Amino acid sequence: MSNDIASRRLFGRERETAVLGRLVSTAREGHGAVLVVYGDPGVGKTALLEGVSDAAHDFRVIGTAGIEGEMELDYAALQQLCAPLLEFSDRLPGPQRDALDVAFGLGAGQAPNPFLVGLATLGLLSEAAERQPLLCVVDDAHWLDDSSTRVLALMARRLLAERVALVFATRSACYGLTRFPQLHVGPLGRRDARALLESVLPARLDESVVGRIIAETGGNPLALIELPRGLTPGQLAGGFGLPAALPLSAGIEQSFTRRLKRLPADTRLLLLLAAADPIGDPLLLWRAAGKLGIPVDAAVGDETESLLRIGEQVTFRHPLVRSAAYRSALSEHRRAVHLALAEATDRVADPDRRAWHRASAAAGPNEEVASELEHSADRAQARGGLAAGAAFLQRSVALTGDPARKVDRALAAARAHLYAGAFDDALSVLPIAEQGPADELQQAQAQLLRGQIAFSSRIGSDGLPLILDAAKRLERVDAGLARETYLDAWGAAWFAGSLASAGGLLEVSRAARLAPSSTHLAQPFDLLLEDLRC
Repeated sequence: MSNDIASRRLFGRERETAVLGRLVSTAREGHGAVLVVYGDPGVGKTALLEGVSDAAHDFRVIGTAGIEGEMELDYAALQQLCAPLLEFSDRLPGPQRDALDVAFGLGAGQAPNPFLVGLATLGLLSEAAERQPLLCVVDDAHWLDDSSTRVLALMARRLLAERVALVFATRSACYGLTRFPQLHVGPLGRRDARALLESVLPARLDESVVGRIIAETGGNPLALIELPRGLTPGQLAGGFGLPAALPLSAGIEQSFTRRLKRLPADTRLLLLLAAADPIGDPLLLWRAAGKLGIPVDAAVGDETESLLRIGEQVTFRHPLVRSAAYRSALSEHRRAVHLALAEATDRVADPDRRAWHRASAAAGPNEEVASELEHSADRAQARGGLAAGAAFLQRSVALTGDPARKVDRALAAARAHLYAGAFDDALSVLPIAEQGPADELQQAQAQLLRGQIAFSSRIGSDGLPLILDAAKRLERVDAGLARETYLDAWGAAWFAGSLASAGGLLEVSRAARLAPSSTHLAQPFDLLLEDLRC
């Protein structure tokens, strides 16, 4: 097995290929195996994954990849991994099948239990592995959405007697994956770096230039391969021009940007279109390309095919190609491709992704799109996607022109970020509500949110006094919400104990005792508050 991988001529990776070979052999023998491959950008993690995938001839191979733009979309990466196996979903127990359907947007229902989603995923893999050993490859795991990471980690801990091998590739040990076996992929040694460099250079270089290239790239394989490509023979002969101040990933991305500039305009636009679409659906890509007038032959050519692969899925050779294609494009071109993707996306089958593309295509306030994003946030939160809901709401704030609605949406976005545990994001959007034309109720809600954020992120700080003051302000405009807030303040005071800087249990209890009674039907928090007031 390891010899097969090594045949791909991965310089200096004998140890890594041997480890991957043993992983696959273990799974073939009926023992589930998990491995986390980690290392710096461009060090060759993706090449190792491709090698083990090609060499596992008797395995069924499925894969997914974390995408930076989808980190807030719950279960996005998991859905991509499981999509080829959904034919086995009818064999799952009912609760597991229902949880998976809701998580993937295939059915309606309450937010799914992540444990049931994890068991359902394990069930799909087990069913598939009964017929053929299964290799699951997860690239760019550092960009996985949190829900997918948790489910994959839960599933990985339960791979016991399954013919399943699960390999993650990440830049560093991710939260939730630290307990699994780790394989560090470091830079190449000088001898292997030199061999790799000489294999891609068109002609011999002076020893001093070769030495400088190896030193400045730090033995990073992708840098060794890519950086010389955009430089002229004169630049290479005179000394390698890698700016020392740039981080390695920026230098590699700069090299890809130079290569992109040499491509025809239609080809550059096609790559930008692929970069803006994280799901990698070739049918969607070509539908959107048709709307932009991009011909099919824009994907033809050795240079293009070395950057982008269009097969059953659209994939970039390296994540930094996607980054270079997107960042180097003009803003009007980015808006154009997002609009084309929105128009090519089915508004019934995938309304949330369509709304996200429409938002990215908007050049200014757009109430119709902002409203769509609100609906997408509701659907995401119903599925348990708190972070996704917050992302949709924050984008809707930016597209809202009406000042009053902007305040409402900013409050909703801050609240969603708070519930998702993204305190910094909540604090970043809250000033929009505080500085807008907020009425008394909105001002009190903003103060309450600021207090809740402060308390949740810094136990015992000034959060409790803010919550208590918000409860007092709410008495004048919403007695029911005021009573609920007093109960929150009481719980915060009890939890903080002696760490509370002000507003301890006694002060909160005295204030709650004086709070007006609600004129509405008693809620559970009313009964609790009455007991505390006795």
